[in-house]
Amino acid sequence: MSYLEKSKQLYNQVGQGQLLEAFEANYAENVVVEAFHGMEIKAMSEDTDKGRVFVEVAMDITFKGGNRVNMEQVAVQQWENGQIVHERFYYNAQ
Repeated sequence: MSYLEKSKQLYNQVGQGQLLEAFEANYAENVVVEAFHGMEIKAMSEDTDKGRVFVEVAMDITFKGGNRVNMEQVAVQQWENGQIVHERFYYNAQ
């Protein structure tokens, strides 16, 4: 399975409310999110040679501590050995 296919599977799980399961299966480190309320994937692409996936997404999420945010961002995922080892997010802070 390509990294793009794995990333699509990850976002499909997130969209179905399986956020923690998706993160546990795909992230090398634990990620803590208090609540996930919804999302919309706008675009996805892959640089196969470098193991990178690019995802444009809008999300409604509550972080631990109660900060609820509606955000649009682009995530750049670096994949190695079937897991995300680094992820950088680009967003417009308005």
